[in-house]
Amino acid sequence: MPVDPRRPGRGLSFETGEPGPGRSLRALQRVVAVRGHEVAATLWSTALFFTVLCSYYVIRPLRDAMGITGGVTSLQWMFTATFAAMLLAVPLFAAVVARWPRQVFMPWVFRGFALQLLGFFAAMQAGAAAVIVARVFYVWAAVFSLFVVSVFWEYMADLWRREQAERLFGFIAAGGTAGALVGPLLTGQLAPRVDLAWLLLLSLLGLELAALCVRRLGRVAAAAAGPDTPASEAAIGGGLFAGFTLVLASPRLLAICGYVLLLSITGTFLYFEQMTIVEAAIADAGARTALFAHIDLAVNAATLVLQTAVLGRLLPRIGLGWTLAVLPIVSLAAFLALGAAPLLTVVVVVQVARRAADYALAKPAREVLFTQVGREAKYKAKSFIDTVVYRGGDALSAWSFRGATGLGLGLAGLALLVAPVAALWIAVGFRLGRGGKENAPSDRSEGAG
Repeated sequence: MPVDPRRPGRGLSFETGEPGPGRSLRALQRVVAVRGHEVAATLWSTALFFTVLCSYYVIRPLRDAMGITGGVTSLQWMFTATFAAMLLAVPLFAAVVARWPRQVFMPWVFRGFALQLLGFFAAMQAGAAAVIVARVFYVWAAVFSLFVVSVFWEYMADLWRREQAERLFGFIAAGGTAGALVGPLLTGQLAPRVDLAWLLLLSLLGLELAALCVRRLGRVAAAAAGPDTPASEAAIGGGLFAGFTLVLASPRLLAICGYVLLLSITGTFLYFEQMTIVEAAIADAGARTALFAHIDLAVNAATLVLQTAVLGRLLPRIGLGWTLAVLPIVSLAAFLALGAAPLLTVVVVVQVARRAADYALAKPAREVLFTQVGREAKYKAKSFIDTVVYRGGDALSAWSFRGATGLGLGLAGLALLVAPVAALWIAVGFRLGRGGKENAPSDRSEGAG
């Protein structure tokens, strides 16, 4: 496939081989502002995210149910264990990125998690201690959820330019949302009928399909490669702790850290409120799993509508600042609502609204930011921010929540306590949206952005 002469060696360029837009392309363009030379990569990127999130959302309700199995009062310890696991995982991932090209390590990230799922399946089938397995699985699933999504978006930021990302990331994210719809739908139907351990094998299948999608997308990218693309296919090199040092050297990356930290703090407080209310209202584990699956289904249905009908055309018009500020605004409203009425119905509604705003608007907008940094920052700094910073915020807010309840503060008071944090978060979102391109000093090569 010939290289797009308009931007040689910059981002992805794919020709359809047709003299003009065909009927299928015109139909696709009604949904997303895609150009003919971008269709193949867009569709394979979308398919990849579908398989990644479908795999995770099959087991997400199981993870939440297992979190309650060990008792809500122990969740802060599991959040701390997750943070510790991230501190170990990020340097390991940096070592892999430094040594192997993306087309080698990307499939094995998914297959490595698939092998671990097989281990959990064996432990559950063997009748291992339920509470211990539940707690270990909860921590593992928290690492899994952030890592596979972070690695996916690192790959996307390496493949697409910012201008392309603003047009296409909403549609690509919608592919993930479709997978996130199918996953809980399957779980909601299967959880009351089968041994929950069998859901792990279904998730494993999704990860293997994700590995196959990476290989196909890599072939499409290689076929359209420009003369300077081989550098982007090479191993990145660098040190084990480059993610941390790159962040310290870059004011823009530090600002992204602040945004993600505030996202994590507010999200964890809301999550603890949800888990506390659900534990008090619903006793049966199967019913809890079904409720969590239904919440996921509602979140992802709303997200899909926003991603396909709104984001791709709205973001280029209103800019990153407003798009990044939507989630903090929704979060502020959510905490005020819970402060007025900390009830099961209210927490379900605010969780759906907040998570839909995150997945549909804030998440794709955050990923656009990473199209403007160098390749080492795309993989290492982004991985550090998405995992260590995010889970560090989780651990901090988890212990803060437990400490505040220990002092006698109720759920309504806790919600009002976090509301000012959401207000600060709005300002950080606007600041990030005004920023321009910045490459960290130690970035070795210019990315696809």
